[in-house]
Amino acid sequence: MLNKIATLMVHTSPLEQAGIGDAGGMNIYVVESAKKMVAAGVGVDIFTRATKPNLPKIVEIAPGVRTIHIDIDQYESLSKEQLPYHVNEISHKFLETVENEKLDYDLIHSHYWLSGKVALNANQKLKLPLVQTMHTMALVKNMNLAEQDKPEPEIRIQGEVEVVQKSDAIIANTEAEASSLVTLYEACPEKVHVVSPGVDLDTFSAKPTTARAINRKQLGIPDNAVVLSFVGRLQPHKGPDILVKALANLFDHNPHLKSKVYLLIIGGSSGNGSSGKLNSELDNLINLSKFLGINSNVKFVPPVNRNELPDWYKTSDIVCVPSYSESFGLVALEAQACGIPVVATAVGGLRTAVADGISGSLIDGHDPRAWSSGLLRLIQEPSRRTIYSYGAIQHSSHFGWMATSREILGIYDELLSARKSNLAGA
Repeated sequence: MLNKIATLMVHTSPLEQAGIGDAGGMNIYVVESAKKMVAAGVGVDIFTRATKPNLPKIVEIAPGVRTIHIDIDQYESLSKEQLPYHVNEISHKFLETVENEKLDYDLIHSHYWLSGKVALNANQKLKLPLVQTMHTMALVKNMNLAEQDKPEPEIRIQGEVEVVQKSDAIIANTEAEASSLVTLYEACPEKVHVVSPGVDLDTFSAKPTTARAINRKQLGIPDNAVVLSFVGRLQPHKGPDILVKALANLFDHNPHLKSKVYLLIIGGSSGNGSSGKLNSELDNLINLSKFLGINSNVKFVPPVNRNELPDWYKTSDIVCVPSYSESFGLVALEAQACGIPVVATAVGGLRTAVADGISGSLIDGHDPRAWSSGLLRLIQEPSRRTIYSYGAIQHSSHFGWMATSREILGIYDELLSARKSNLAGA
């Protein structure tokens, strides 16, 4: 019987706010699915690297869901890029924590390749079934780089291959991701399971809110304007610059729209700031909007907490996700649950997250002119936006965290049953 699992996410904490530093959709995925697992009677401990000294060893996120900090010698000065060289130390500290706290688990579930490497090392002693969720993959990312992006290093590629090959089960967000695991990483097809992420349909809903008018007034945006929004970490791979360029192109060909269309960029730069470049991408976007002469139409909003995020989606008329690759794209799903149409790149999981022509539009590539053209039709056709809004609500209703957690628990049970049978036959 499944009682308790150890979840590993070492490079970012479940306590961090999504949209800041290295925290993103994975943070939401881990916490929300854990809460639903607890509702099904399974306890979850989430192990993460302590990024500050003197943090509490154990923090309860919700009843039955705990964050447990792994202390290593370096804290906030250690970037995600440096973590591969500390895997052995983190693995040792994870085992030490399990032993010192007298913890007992039925299974390990690691998220992102770094956590998978830690789990593989530790599991030489624990010998538990290991489930891996990649969230992003270097080989996929390297095939879809933004102009300013650097290719993912060989150490990550080699680490991902090892994790994929040695895990007992691998969870992919979409059929496309499952195919990439098999073709690019030579994953055993029988080990790959497709489980779609979910959305909190209580928090993200189309219920009316007064925040739309309040937010627009604070930003100096007319109430009758068409507002486009980008929500997420500010990094080249997410493509926020595409929207700035697309907006400039839109105004070049339709100057009358300059008083009617605005772009919100909501989020913070990636990384922990140890390199001194925390605000570089934000600065680049601000300078780009000034250079293109549209800075009065581009509004920058700092990252907002989860409780406020639905109000910001509803401040928008269209949410844009111009990523170069996405394992899934939770922003697209959350916006649609709020009744907001989404325009996204036709890549990866976004092809599943957005129902093209029903809940929004998918655009091939990252040419700002193509994005300008795709957005113009929705800007000029409010009736189409209304139709897409209804479609967005309907499409997102099929994705709930309870369904996600049930499918994951089914994979856990399958592994544990197979293990029990093997032990009985040994």
